[in-house]
Amino acid sequence: MKAVVLAAGQGTRMRPLSESVPKPMLPVADRPLAAHTVDAAIEAGADEIVLVIGYEAETVRDYFGPEYRGVPVSYAVQERQAGTADAVNAARDHLEGPFAVLNGDNLYDPAAIDRLFDACPAICAIEVAEPSNYGVLSTEGGPDGPVTGIIEKPDEPPTNLANAGAYAFPAEARQWLEVPASERGEHEITDVVARVIEEFDMTPVTLERWLDVGRPWELLEANEWKLATLERRIDGDVSEDAHLEGDVVVEAGATIEPGVVIEGPALIREGAEVGPNAYVRGATLIGRDAEIGHAVEVKNSVVSPGTSVSHLSYVGDSVLGRNVNVGAGTNVANLRHDDADIRFTVKGERVSTGRRKFGVVAGDGVKTGINTSLTPGLKLEGGATTRPGEAVERDR
Repeated sequence: MKAVVLAAGQGTRMRPLSESVPKPMLPVADRPLAAHTVDAAIEAGADEIVLVIGYEAETVRDYFGPEYRGVPVSYAVQERQAGTADAVNAARDHLEGPFAVLNGDNLYDPAAIDRLFDACPAICAIEVAEPSNYGVLSTEGGPDGPVTGIIEKPDEPPTNLANAGAYAFPAEARQWLEVPASERGEHEITDVVARVIEEFDMTPVTLERWLDVGRPWELLEANEWKLATLERRIDGDVSEDAHLEGDVVVEAGATIEPGVVIEGPALIREGAEVGPNAYVRGATLIGRDAEIGHAVEVKNSVVSPGTSVSHLSYVGDSVLGRNVNVGAGTNVANLRHDDADIRFTVKGERVSTGRRKFGVVAGDGVKTGINTSLTPGLKLEGGATTRPGEAVERDR
């Protein structure tokens, strides 16, 4: 079975992290987000991967190449972002026989993708507490019966199964990909699903775990998930005076200086330097060629490639883009005095992250002056700067 992986979007809700990197290529543990989806498809038996690309397409091509893990990779370009059915339709020339459709910005329970392929035609679903907030599957004869439809945000949900956006289609579906635009002006894959339901029995496949990674704190959650699956491995240069506890991975070419304490799960990537006397804890990713200076504490954060966190700084529950320079003595606040959930700006609107602790999101090339203080839920656009000693309370 061929697997179509949708990776064409920029991900405007992920800004500023997606300003120059397509959302599916943002880092989750030891690989880009989309690579976890592609890996799940390959492990389920996909004999070819078709990546639908668009925004910053070369970034995707450069990573996956013409072959990935021994499986051929093809590319289809979605010229404009006009919906999921439009994205799959861009790949139609690559399709023959049954095919699966997966989102490159979702994390799936890999075992469920295997069951999805086996049950074709099938659709993945996730049990949710408040199904009226989702597209909900209706089924015949109970939750395991054939899917009879998908109802968007129903007042009276027929099940608690939310559509998780992963599908295995019969070969005939290739002819049904051209669907009219919906009320919101997009060509929806759910219209293709509706046609399949008319002609076939479509099986619901329940995921044990699923995450739609659309906003910066969900990228943090994705890393928390995948870093927790690490198994301890020390291949880099680690000082005898450093202490590594739990599932810590230090890749070859990384350096851990004397006095450093790392409490896993944590991943220190090739070329990174940590310490001396630094403290890394929680689910933390230190990217390639990043530098964590003397007496720095990094907790439950993503530090992207080429970023430097200078001495005597604290970074907690944050996502730092590429080539960020955190000036000495910079402190990130990650907790409100009233203990309320942290809010963050998404497409101009302040929304709840649902997280009690959340620090800052810094785009590529941000620079903070020495002794800068950053308040919880702060967004720093790519290239933003702060003055020495400044207390930053508003996005910039």
